Amino acid sequence: MTNLMRSFLLTLGAAVLALGSAASLAESKGVIKIHEGDWTGNFVDTKLVELILKEEMGYEVEMVFLPAGPATYEAILSGDVDIGMEFWPATTPEAYHYIEHFGGDGSIEYFGDVGIVGAQGWWVPRYMIEGDPDRGIEAVAPDLKNWEQLNQYAHLFTTPETAPKGRVIACPVPGWQCGNIHRVTALKLDYEVAMLGSMTAVMAEVDAYYARGAPVLVYLWTPHWAFSQYDLVRIRLPEYTDECGAEGGGWGPHSGCDWPDDIPFNFGSVTLKDRHPDAHQLMVNFNLNNAQQTEMAFEIDVNGRDVTEAVREWKAKNEDIWRAWIP
Repeated sequence: MTNLMRSFLLTLGAAVLALGSAASLAESKGVIKIHEGDWTGNFVDTKLVELILKEEMGYEVEMVFLPAGPATYEAILSGDVDIGMEFWPATTPEAYHYIEHFGGDGSIEYFGDVGIVGAQGWWVPRYMIEGDPDRGIEAVAPDLKNWEQLNQYAHLFTTPETAPKGRVIACPVPGWQCGNIHRVTALKLDYEVAMLGSMTAVMAEVDAYYARGAPVLVYLWTPHWAFSQYDLVRIRLPEYTDECGAEGGGWGPHSGCDWPDDIPFNFGSVTLKDRHPDAHQLMVNFNLNNAQQTEMAFEIDVNGRDVTEAVREWKAKNEDIWRAWIP
């Protein structure tokens, strides 16, 4: 083959690819940009919406990774993101500035609740309190019920890095704004807060402690697959009150009380309704309950399934649920 012929074929191939791409874009209803976070619940929610928008509604979808927190709101305000999913009011105080539903200025639209009911808190293995005869584990903290006993048992949770203080395994990154440090400080607890960088690291450490029947104190939330894998007991903090949680739903520096039960929400651009009304209505109708989300999260975090694979499998088995969301 001559160089001239080779050049012609390459040019022809590029032209065919370009025409195919142009045809694909012409058939698309547009591009929807979705915030991709760094926790499994968000992975599940956003992947499900992505698949529905692409496979059932004719949209292109662009995933935009940003850590949870102010950056996502700023991206929506600037037009770089259309949809955000599963933010928790108690740990995203910025929502109160932008979303009318929370008393904000209405510059970001509240699409609706995710459908799950969340509960954040500190948890220990049940064997610490009740023992586990089948595993030969004796109860080491039989009267551990709430924060008032935590200092008494701090030595059980100490590590070489925190000694003589105990350790709380907190949410993995500061951007989640979970308020663990605030609570340790406000309640005068002899503990250090450990942020391990990712939930994968958190659960790997919890798994290691649990496997050897050792004490561990960890921040978690429901829904979470951990509660189908481990028998955990919540350590109660002082009861939540509006006064205690006045600074952004319980996250502020004076929050010496427990986390409130939380209703995660979906939100996004105020222009989405006009630009893509059916995509907007999909987000308004979206609803996953705790059991439905946990089913997919378990496959991803415990069984090691690919996110797309696990969510696509759930989608195939539950068409009656998600089909009702499409206007």
